Parts: sequence; C-alpha cells; structure tokens
Amino acid sequence: MSAATALAMSGPEFRAAGTDLSERRRSGLSCGEVIDLTASPDTIGIAWGADGAARIGALTAIAAIASDVRLAQAYPGITAAAQGLATPQIRHMATLGGNLAQRSRCWYFRNPQIACLKKGGSDCPARTGNHLYHVAFDLGPCVAPHPSTMAMALLAYDAKVTTDRRSGLSIADLLGDGSNGAADNLLAPGERIERIELPAPLVDERALYKRAISRSYAEWPLVEICVRAVISGGTFQQVHITAGGIAPVPLRLVASETALQGKPADAATIAQAAELAASGAKPLPMTGYKLELLTGLVRDVVERIAV
Repeated sequence: MSAATALAMSGPEFRAAGTDLSERRRSGLSCGEVIDLTASPDTIGIAWGADGAARIGALTAIAAIASDVRLAQAYPGITAAAQGLATPQIRHMATLGGNLAQRSRCWYFRNPQIACLKKGGSDCPARTGNHLYHVAFDLGPCVAPHPSTMAMALLAYDAKVTTDRRSGLSIADLLGDGSNGAADNLLAPGERIERIELPAPLVDERALYKRAISRSYAEWPLVEICVRAVISGGTFQQVHITAGGIAPVPLRLVASETALQGKPADAATIAQAAELAASGAKPLPMTGYKLELLTGLVRDVVERIAV
C-alpha cells in the first residue's frame, strides 16, 4: 500500500450502488472496510406532500429521478440534470446520495501514488500541474471542481438535506464554501445522507439545465448551469442560476441573478446578466476558457427560458 493510499483511508466507507467506490477500489485508492446500505421507506423513492413539495430518498436511483413524470413537471431542472449525467447504465445504478457524496474526480486525487490535500498531503499538485479541467473560481487550496451535477441542480431549488444525524442542511451546509481543501463534503465520519427535501414549486416557474462538454456522450461537464425563473408581464420576478464545474463547490451566480431580478426579459438585460456570470472569477492559467463557456451558457439558457 502506498503512503498516499494509507492517508486516504480514514475509516469505513458506505456503499449504495458503489459506482464511485468500486472505481476507487479497483485503482487501489480505497481498500478499507465497506458498509453496505440497505434501502428503507425513508431512503428510497419519491414522496409528495400536500403542498406539492417532493421528498427524494438518498438511495433513489438517478434514472428513477430522470424518468419521473410528476417530478419533471414540478422540478424540471432536477430531472434534466439527472438525464444529462453519466451513461444510462450508471444512471440506472447510481443513487442521489452517492452523487452528492462522491469523491473528487481530479486525476491527482485518483492516483493512489500521489498524496494530495484530500489524502492528507501538504499541497494541491493540480495547482502547479495539469489543471485543464479544474476551477475558474479559485476559492481555496484545492482547485478540483466539485463533481456533483445533482448538488448544482438542487442548489437552484434551495433543497434541504437530512442525514441520520442532522436535518435542514442546505447544499452549502453539506458541501461547504470551498475553503477546506481536505474534504469533498462536511459530513462527519460515519454520517450518511438519508433524504433530500424540496420546497413546493413556485407558481408559473420554469427551469432549464445545460452542460458544456468536450464530447457528446458520457463526459464530465466542463461547465454546467441550472436556471430557474418566474417571468410575469415580461419581467423576471424571481431568478436562481447555479453553476457547476467551475469551483470546488456548486455556485449561485448572484451577480447575474441580481441583474435579472425585476428587469425586462429582453436581450439587452440577458446579455448584461451573462457577462456578470464571471464576477469574482479567479481562473487558473489553463482554465480561463471556462469563463467564456459560462457566460455563453448563461446567455443561451436564460434566453431560452425567457421565450
């Protein structure tokens, strides 16, 4: 066992479908104790409240989320995000909780011979190495983007997470603000996600999801966004825009939201909001291209949602 692998083994790991864990075990990065999770009524399936709000169990398959007709009507950004990630085979097996709690996809982290920050090392080798697919918003010592598409979509809907120890956690509470380079999330050792609760949909709200990828199939997004909006009388009454692939955690694009809020849903307003999507960005030497992708995606998706 390499020193880097030993540093990565901080205790037992949970396994639901194991789509991420199995890969790490094959590479030798993970080789400790595994605790298999068993589904219960609270942890699997989609339940609905009297107010139309949904609760999704953490062991619900991504494919079940992607294909649920009622969920698509109430939360189209979430089902579209689920439809876009990975491959049909992985979506059939992978779970919502697993997607939220998956480990970094950085190639330095995935190399069992390298002791990066997330494996107890002293620095982030991607910062001075190959970081072509890494962050454009440099928020902390680790420059790997957070890999969870579902976390980005759930952030747009102000979802709350319940674990076996805590309830009412926001996505930010679960994943942090990017300043802790040693962890992929803020779950305590042995703490497991049980369900995700969504607020009731807003009247007349609409949502779209889109990702920019380097090939057309089975690829991790370079940049992805979810836009959720209410437009009435030709004016943006409420707007949430979230982005993934650009920072150590999913981000709310607050400057773009502010530029749209209460403004006419016209081309000039949307163009200004798109340019503001890059506000606060600190790209690495190799990731400046992501800002062009981000502003282009925001403009494209907001224009489509405003039609």
